[in-house]
Amino acid sequence: MPSSPLDNLARIGKLKAEPPAQAELDGLVRSGRVRLRDAENAALSLESRFDLAYNAAHALSLAALRWHGYRSENRYLVFQCLEHTIGLEKAQWRVLDQAHNKRNLAEYEGDVDVDNALVDALIRAAYTVAEWVTALGSVTRQENRGV
Repeated sequence: MPSSPLDNLARIGKLKAEPPAQAELDGLVRSGRVRLRDAENAALSLESRFDLAYNAAHALSLAALRWHGYRSENRYLVFQCLEHTIGLEKAQWRVLDQAHNKRNLAEYEGDVDVDNALVDALIRAAYTVAEWVTALGSVTRQENRGV
């Protein structure tokens, strides 16, 4: 049986194989959805909305990775794996990539350079990830399908 890209990443030490736990998945999805709703609050500063949307996207993306039985300590890799965990299209992944780069500049260099277009695109991408993660179903359903 051929190995998957996720298996290959685990083999070279980029991912760690770890059985998924339904409570963890539920918590990540709940956290992501709450942050995503808050990110839509136009009364908040643009920087706060960006931070909320980025962290929502990360929590939801991590839920997808965890559903497949893997963990990563690298935020960027969690986003990169979306192609393999939920089949996210490259155009949507590019939004997450851009947001990750902006987040790093803000976090490590204090350079917060975001605009409404990026925040809106990030929110849309995060909602797409949320929909796909929800469609994965429960870990029990995964086990019953032999995934």
